[in-house]
Amino acid sequence: MEQISAQQRESWNKFSSGWKKWDELFMDFLKPMGDEIISLLNPKDGDNVLDVASGTGEPGLTIASKMKFGKVIVTDLSEDMLGIAKENALKRGISNIELYPCDVTELPFADNSFDAVSCRFGFMFFPDMQTAANEMTRVLKPGGKIAASVWNIPEKNFWITAILDTIGKNIELPKPPAGSPGMFRCAKDDIISVIFGNAGLKNISVKEVSGKMKCKTRDVYWQVMTEVAAPVVAALSNTDSETYKKIKKEVLHKVSEKYPEGSVLIDSSALVIYGEK
Repeated sequence: MEQISAQQRESWNKFSSGWKKWDELFMDFLKPMGDEIISLLNPKDGDNVLDVASGTGEPGLTIASKMKFGKVIVTDLSEDMLGIAKENALKRGISNIELYPCDVTELPFADNSFDAVSCRFGFMFFPDMQTAANEMTRVLKPGGKIAASVWNIPEKNFWITAILDTIGKNIELPKPPAGSPGMFRCAKDDIISVIFGNAGLKNISVKEVSGKMKCKTRDVYWQVMTEVAAPVVAALSNTDSETYKKIKKEVLHKVSEKYPEGSVLIDSSALVIYGEK
């Protein structure tokens, strides 16, 4: 587990510059999921909120912006991603946040510390999802709320499958062990619900939320995915130039077929899971 976490920290730090470059596009893309999380948590002014696996700051920064007296603790495994979150907070004039680089399986906070916990697209990458949920529940006050989002099934997420499937057809990739961290590890709507239940949470619900990646052109799509998506970059880095060109041509053709009018607004689907302590 420690080895996986170390590899993930290194990977997120490595690709933080790509996330910074495309932050506006991705935050718009992921906003519907963040909005649903915030709606379910319904934070009150004066609340103490924990945002886990915050990356470049969301939905923690938006939650903080809605409170005059409350505070949001923003955490992530990657120090470099949190550096971008800090820059985003300064740009938006948000001061009621604190940033902590830490592992979700060892949260450095006392029991019953937070009124709410948010986690947007973190669970499927946690090496030990149950320990993560247990830790989030531990630091949550009695009566507190948790809301998290994970990606839905591949068939509803062309934005990532368009390129990953094409890579898989052209390159023989090692098959990851069953249950290992990955994009669609939590796609069945009962996986996180069961984990939440095992952590002692109640009144658990699951809702599907859709979003759109507004790339506008297929070339922007290719650029975004090859600068931000770690699995994509890792796979392409080991290909020869001819295979790389072939994959790019096939991906662009696939995107053009799906969006023949030229406006590349790619649908996505996520699950938002909610629970109470």
